[in-house]
Amino acid sequence: MKALTELNKTLSHAEAVQYSPLTLAFFGDSVYEELVRSELILTANMPARKLHTHAVKLVCASYQARAAHYLCENAFDEQEEYIYKRGRNANGINAPKSSTNADYRAATGLAAGFGYLALTGRRQRCGELYEIIRNNIKE
Repeated sequence: MKALTELNKTLSHAEAVQYSPLTLAFFGDSVYEELVRSELILTANMPARKLHTHAVKLVCASYQARAAHYLCENAFDEQEEYIYKRGRNANGINAPKSSTNADYRAATGLAAGFGYLALTGRRQRCGELYEIIRNNIKE
């Protein structure tokens, strides 16, 4: 097991892009969900069941796909768009029955972007992108 300090290290761009896009998405899902959950508990003190119901709307593939398309057109820099496209176009993505393949691929790309940014020490940028999403994409 690696030491906690090693697990918290920041990767360079060159190191981060060596990870598969699905690995970046695996990590990025947790980064994005943490932002969703933080927003929910900081804006409304409600029962956990209601929090969960609301969170599901914000992490579902169709919502994330709309967010990804918006960010591609309005907010991503060149590097972020590159990572998004790597995630979206990755092999081995199997959409669940609750989602279209296109939505699931776009959501995977978005998650890869959040994973990349977090691993390269750009969590503030994750927050900025999340704010853009929440200010522009309706549930």
